[in-house]
Amino acid sequence: MAQNTRTVPAGTPTNVTQKHNKGGIGESTLRPDGTLKVTGEFAYSSDMWHEDMLWGQTLRSTVAHAEIVSIDISEALAMPGVYSVLTYDDLPAEMKNYGLEIQDTPVLANGRVRHHGEPVALVAADHPETARRAAAKIKIDYKELPLVTDEASALAPDAPLIHEGRDDHHIGHVPHPNIVHRQPIIRGNVEEARKRADVIVEGEYTFGMQDQAFLGPESGLAVPSEDGGVELYVATQWLHSDLGQIAPVLGLPPEKVRMTLSGVGGAFGGREDISMQIHACLLALATNKPVKIVYNRFESFFGHVHRHPAKLYYEHGATKDGKLTHMKCKIVLDGGAYASASPAVVGNASSLSVGPYVLEDVDIEAIALYTNNPPCGAMRGFGAVQACFAYEAQMDKLAAKLGMDPVEFRQLNAMEMGTVMPTGQVVDAPAPVAELLRRVKARPLPPERQWETAGEGADVRALPGGLSNTTHGENVVRGVGYAVGIKNVGFSEGFDDYSTARVRLEVINGEAVAMVHTAMAEVGQGGITVHAQIARTELGVTQVTIHPADTQVGSAGSTSASRQTYMTGGAVKNTCEAVREALLEIGRRKNGSFHPAWATAELLLEGGKIVTDGGEVLADIAEILEDEAIDLELEYRHHPTVPFDLVTGQGNGHVQYTFAAHRAVVEVDTELGLVKVVELATAQDVGKALNMLSVVGQIQGGTTQGLGVAIMEEIIVDPKTAKVRNPSFTDYLIPTILDTPTIPVDVLELADPKAPYGLRGMGEAPTLSSTPAVIAAIRQATGLDINKTPIRPEMLTGTL
Repeated sequence: MAQNTRTVPAGTPTNVTQKHNKGGIGESTLRPDGTLKVTGEFAYSSDMWHEDMLWGQTLRSTVAHAEIVSIDISEALAMPGVYSVLTYDDLPAEMKNYGLEIQDTPVLANGRVRHHGEPVALVAADHPETARRAAAKIKIDYKELPLVTDEASALAPDAPLIHEGRDDHHIGHVPHPNIVHRQPIIRGNVEEARKRADVIVEGEYTFGMQDQAFLGPESGLAVPSEDGGVELYVATQWLHSDLGQIAPVLGLPPEKVRMTLSGVGGAFGGREDISMQIHACLLALATNKPVKIVYNRFESFFGHVHRHPAKLYYEHGATKDGKLTHMKCKIVLDGGAYASASPAVVGNASSLSVGPYVLEDVDIEAIALYTNNPPCGAMRGFGAVQACFAYEAQMDKLAAKLGMDPVEFRQLNAMEMGTVMPTGQVVDAPAPVAELLRRVKARPLPPERQWETAGEGADVRALPGGLSNTTHGENVVRGVGYAVGIKNVGFSEGFDDYSTARVRLEVINGEAVAMVHTAMAEVGQGGITVHAQIARTELGVTQVTIHPADTQVGSAGSTSASRQTYMTGGAVKNTCEAVREALLEIGRRKNGSFHPAWATAELLLEGGKIVTDGGEVLADIAEILEDEAIDLELEYRHHPTVPFDLVTGQGNGHVQYTFAAHRAVVEVDTELGLVKVVELATAQDVGKALNMLSVVGQIQGGTTQGLGVAIMEEIIVDPKTAKVRNPSFTDYLIPTILDTPTIPVDVLELADPKAPYGLRGMGEAPTLSSTPAVIAAIRQATGLDINKTPIRPEMLTGTL
């Protein structure tokens, strides 16, 4: 058998090493990749280079729903510099679809396109511009078909079926084939509880389609190998999930598809699905040359899923003394043309739809639709964001109708440890909802009219409209709003959620050094920093090397669901503990007869030494190891969950809950409809802050993403054509540093006894409550009943 050789391309990730005297759990150690990123020296996946590589280009559909009558690739193939053009007929394996749960997404369109921007053909050429021009020469004859764009058109008796002949495991319990998944939750008796209500409020809410808007576009490099396989260097969130989808459509065994994580420029859920991975591999295998694909910003908007837009219908009741009586809701999520993560998003939206409140009588239904709109899937908050926007608006309506303070009303109904969720699951860890609200309310408000400067006129940077100089304070009013949310942590509903870590302890140049190897995707969350901190804490070493993430080690699961520090951090901790025990066993074997403490004392590893719990040094780690190395790879699992019942929604479906509260202070120019968010104060329980600097950064980042969807971010899809109208950062706006307010953070650390170090997954929770807090503040400032995100100027000026 020929020896498999690898030519490592430029930009390939290498070991990341940090050396510290301390740097363990609880310290704000600096990120090893931080300086490289801020100085522009960090190699992202788009920086990968191979000397003889080709460039790949994807041709995408220009219509949203159509039959492909014909494809003519002859002109493209005839262009100088073009090495390959592929269509559906060229796919090498019997498996031609992929998907996270339901394999309904074609690698390339097969006779029909179901959404604007669907991949139809691939080109490989010796220059990116040649590839682009060749793709433009491919001629496709489309016969447009009727569109499905909303609930009415999707569920009509004569509705076109987005996927005919469905045979997935959800089809048996949905009332219409254009429903991806349906999850009801029934508990108590809503009709009887309604009779106890002194006030009832209803609301219909619309949540827009949000993009993850990561700055690093989809990109990767596929290199064919001598054994007929392929090496793929790619920016992703879940290496092993990608592998499980890529190998079958290439017709290769998994061991012949070797994946390495490249530098990731943000993710937020948008890299959990396949984008260019399969396409690059197909072209590399077809040409027997390395192929690089890098999306431009326009293509990136079509190359990944988005947050589900939603319609939410709520009814709440309360007694005159402010106690909630019941809740009834229907949540309709638009999943677009393919399933992606829609089933799991439905489970989250339904099970978290009541918010962090005590409610014994509920009637909940959540569905996700198949439509011809862009596919939607994972994004930070994962179904809980849309629900939080609606239920928090309802809380404000109830408080107003009862004449109560909105924070006190929430505190009166706040869940706590021991509360039973609508699914029947008991909240078995601290749930400091009332305390989080108290903290954000107690914080001093920022001064009024901050734009006024002594003797110098108005500082327009502090006003709505900013440097566009649209106002000097006239027609500007202030509003304050509050919100709190609940998010689950980890994969739910019976999913076998585990992570793997390999840890090696050896002596290098006379010093004990640990190497940590996982498949965790570092997407900017700081996981590699925490892994090194855990290794220092558990093994007492100062130097830790982080091996590049790849598929040569067991799965670490996805960098999503706020799970990585809990799960892969737990795996690193678990494996380090096993390595420590193996080291101590070597020490007992070698030195046990010299000191009784080897047999009787609780031994610790600190500062490169083995010490007793009383601080007595027994030996240097390096002296015990000598030429031996301890190398272990172990899996870590959280406690099991179960699927929600498909009729009642009952079941212990979640691993852990996490909570955050926000207070927004806004100033609104009522004449022009412009909004300035002055402050977004937040309080969050994180269980245990393993790295406080990273924790605060995550909270502030999530808060800013929630701000974006409140007042500016939305992918606009034309309802008549189902085409995306704003696929660029010119027209899809995200908050800049000038839009981002002061974000003071109050961190609680109430340990969850079942979690590693007592920590709580915390990356998503701040994205939930920041949106409704901002909108509540705008409502208070303007007196308008706002029920849609994002808020646009014309909604505030009445010129819609």
